[in-house]
Amino acid sequence: MASEVTLPALGESVTEGTVTRWLKQVGDTVAVDEPLLEVSTDKVDTEIPSPVAGTLLEIKANEDDTVEVGTVLAVVGEEGESAGDASGTAQPEAQPQDDAESEKKAEQEEQVAEETGELPDGDQTPESEKDDAPAQEEPAAEQAASGDSGSGDSSGGGGGGGTPVTLPALGESVTEGTVTRWLKQVGDEVAVDEPLLEVSTDKVDTEIPSPIAGTLLEIKAAEDETVEVGAELAIIGSGDAGSGATSQPQSDQAQSDQAQSDQAQSDQAQSDPAQAEDDAPTEAEQERWTAEEQGEQPQQVEPEAKGEAPYAPAPQGEPEPQRTDAAAQAPSGGSSSSASSSDGGRDQSAYVTPLVRKMAEQHGVDLASVQGTGVGGRIRKQDVLDAAAAAQQAKAPAEAPAAAPAAASAPPAAAAPSSASPSPLRGTTEPLSRLRKVIASRMVESLHEAAQLTQVMEVDVTVIARLRESVKADFLAREGVKLTYLPFFAKAAIDALKLHPKLNAAIDAEKGEVTYYDRENIAFAVDTEKGLLTPVVKEAGDLSIAGLAKKIADVAERTRTNKITPDELSGGTFTITNLGSFGALFDTPIINKPQVAILGPGAVVKRPVVIDDPNLGETIAVRHMVHLSLTYDHRLVDGADAGRFLQEVKKRLEAGQFEV
Repeated sequence: MASEVTLPALGESVTEGTVTRWLKQVGDTVAVDEPLLEVSTDKVDTEIPSPVAGTLLEIKANEDDTVEVGTVLAVVGEEGESAGDASGTAQPEAQPQDDAESEKKAEQEEQVAEETGELPDGDQTPESEKDDAPAQEEPAAEQAASGDSGSGDSSGGGGGGGTPVTLPALGESVTEGTVTRWLKQVGDEVAVDEPLLEVSTDKVDTEIPSPIAGTLLEIKAAEDETVEVGAELAIIGSGDAGSGATSQPQSDQAQSDQAQSDQAQSDQAQSDPAQAEDDAPTEAEQERWTAEEQGEQPQQVEPEAKGEAPYAPAPQGEPEPQRTDAAAQAPSGGSSSSASSSDGGRDQSAYVTPLVRKMAEQHGVDLASVQGTGVGGRIRKQDVLDAAAAAQQAKAPAEAPAAAPAAASAPPAAAAPSSASPSPLRGTTEPLSRLRKVIASRMVESLHEAAQLTQVMEVDVTVIARLRESVKADFLAREGVKLTYLPFFAKAAIDALKLHPKLNAAIDAEKGEVTYYDRENIAFAVDTEKGLLTPVVKEAGDLSIAGLAKKIADVAERTRTNKITPDELSGGTFTITNLGSFGALFDTPIINKPQVAILGPGAVVKRPVVIDDPNLGETIAVRHMVHLSLTYDHRLVDGADAGRFLQEVKKRLEAGQFEV
């Protein structure tokens, strides 16, 4: 009998995942535990194996589809067996689902059908009858309310009074947050889990998503307003509740244009249903973004907007219409270079989130040409911004000769500054962000309370440099992350902390107490667009070089993309700041309260030094050298304690006896 492959639980707080790539296709033979597909979640990218041996009979979740835990992804059985055998056995289990989930699924099916011109499964309404959709809105809404989830109106899922959006708990010690920016405005249509606003707390800046799909009816917390956990931020409801009078009086011309648009979409979907299915989420996102830029409300004036400009609301040179035009030409045999570059044509091994895809379109960046720097090669927001900046810099010198031909005779040194555009912050005044205020306050507080001074020691890391060079390719293939110097510095510091607990401690001057920790929770300073944050790798003393490398890469990536949780930004016992990432030789880092020490490895540089060779005696050789800067609290740690700690770290690094 055929067996269903479902999305397993991938963590306590993971409720859904996105299918990034199918490794097998329908008809392929699979073995037990052989990977079928790749799935991406907020915390991890993983492969889903086959529970049985057999043939892949059916794929039920397409690439880029986001599905909940427990959802059926595929059916595996014997060759020639019907996939319906497994589907039939799954029906009794699917019936006890919550009504909210059924309505949510129906709304998503209706939205896809509405935007691609296709009918949801089980809906046999002819295309010609769709012209009467405005007149049938009320019966459809009544039908949806009575429990018919197969053909209900997509905007009828919201309650009459709307659903409140509250400030969730963002950590054990976080009691309030400040609204920094609203990403949606009243009247905007929102999807489930789509970010509504940005909130800043003492520990982290994060986005608050919408709990349901619908329309933003009311904003209850203005920007820069500080609210407590549990306070209402907004109301989400049905678009009909707030805009029934707006959507009802439509002209005959608008209805006629809507019919033509629907017919064109239907023809396209019928001529190439696979293409329409693949492009449906992309077209939905584009329609929403285009409406936002024009100041329109997609849900309220959708027929009118489609009637006036079915697929080309802006000049052809803009990124969004290019992709839509290419998609429209695909069924007739035209090449869809723009669509393939931003969706199907890109490297399928690097999943691109909708947020990154939107940013790429806004900046005119071709994702196919962007090299991702995230975990597993994922393209991050910063990668898109860097690509846009590089394109702008390359464009400026090309335009310079046309603007000023006489500049060709100018000295090369005078032309160099034109390659970098001046920062838009020049000549402006803006208020400090909440995060920057917190950072400023804590830095000054740390300097005022602790007796801080810095000790610097030079270390020869040539052995590590050679070890790293010899294994970094295999390490990347095996572990999925690059092998940098930072895990070696961290491992050496952790081993030294176990021998010198004074530097892995906290001092309470008011109580007159010192707490020596029995574990090494290492905080790593991460540079983000909004400021410096220090995510913590818990129980780092139990990790190997490979474990440290993966953990450091994971927390750093999630910190830069606002995926880190407040609890992961607290609880550190010792901090490491990678000064060498920007070429600094050494610095005097500030202690992260209530810790008593912070280590800052500088840049690894090659230079001639005097060494004692057993055969040649004293001689000059080129070595890989690094400075280690240790700032410590003199209230607890003496200079001799700091020196002994650094000597232990130096001995460990210069020996280079690490298992990788």
